[in-house]
Amino acid sequence: MTHSTLIVARMQPDSAGAVSDLFSRFDDTDMPHRMGTRRRELFAYRGLYFHLQDFDQPDGAERIHEAHTDERFVRISADLKPYIEAYDPATWRSPADALAQRFYHWEAR
Repeated sequence: MTHSTLIVARMQPDSAGAVSDLFSRFDDTDMPHRMGTRRRELFAYRGLYFHLQDFDQPDGAERIHEAHTDERFVRISADLKPYIEAYDPATWRSPADALAQRFYHWEAR
């Protein structure tokens, strides 16, 4: 069974192509495997950014935290800053503050 996280933030208009390119290069490295990321999907809606990640194990957020000092993780975080900003900058302290809380789940059996 996979575990999912959903990051919600604000995205600059017309930046989907640049953000997609940054993640494409990042995902061509071993970083997704190091973090346990099985699948990544990015969505945009009216100035909002949604970053869905699926992990093989429920420790996905913990593994991302462990990888956050890797040069590649630091670089993509810096490269995304012109395009992505916290949904609520006044309350944002870490990526955990941008995670949506799941309140319902259903799947076919």
